[in-house]
Amino acid sequence: MEILKVNNVSIKYITGDFKSIGLKEYVMRRLKNNYQVKEFWANKNITFSLEKGDMLGIIGTNGAGKSTLLKAVSGIMVPSEGQIERHGKIAALLELASGFDGDLTVKENAYLRGALLGYTRKFMDDTYDSIIEFAELKEFEDRPFKQLSSGMKSRLAFAIASLVNPEILILDEVLSVGDGAFRKKSEAKMKEIINGGATTILVSHSLNQVRSMCNKILWLHKGKQITFGSDVKKICDDYQSFLDGKLKI
Repeated sequence: MEILKVNNVSIKYITGDFKSIGLKEYVMRRLKNNYQVKEFWANKNITFSLEKGDMLGIIGTNGAGKSTLLKAVSGIMVPSEGQIERHGKIAALLELASGFDGDLTVKENAYLRGALLGYTRKFMDDTYDSIIEFAELKEFEDRPFKQLSSGMKSRLAFAIASLVNPEILILDEVLSVGDGAFRKKSEAKMKEIINGGATTILVSHSLNQVRSMCNKILWLHKGKQITFGSDVKKICDDYQSFLDGKLKI
């Protein structure tokens, strides 16, 4: 059964010079047809599907569109074209420190982050104590979030995202957070989720990591899909040859 289906997905950014010129100048330029708008396709015609228990590795150089695609898969962004079908809860470990308000307390931010991820108030009420305990922030829950160290902030984000027992787990260059004992705990939690049958998407610059962990692979380059398949070793080898300048695409 397909748990995730990405069909001909394209994502477009529109940029212009509005921020630099202000409202008045913007109106004048629009009236004179002198307003510059540019379109940038971060992803173009991406298609793949995953079944329960699959682990997909996404590879590509910087600017390939990997993180943008993950945001669309996780529901943070809506594709400009194409469709994405998801079945089950998603836990996305993307930009761990984003989505928080520094002036709110740790507890308030936990609920805020949960709401941004689509969790209900009841779910947060039921899991809040577990989240705070896992993040090791019980003594800090009433403090302003801005007083936390970057490691503490990442621990809270990781705890919120990972304690939902997701059917789909998305990891963007985040295989561990924090340091020392918490890093071991976070790695163990991710292995528990993966071994529990979650469909996992991993973005990594480590080909050895992709070779050893993934049974499917997607290669992106400048927003375009180079290849998708289950021959992970061959595609990784081809990608390495491309990086070495021995293969043209």
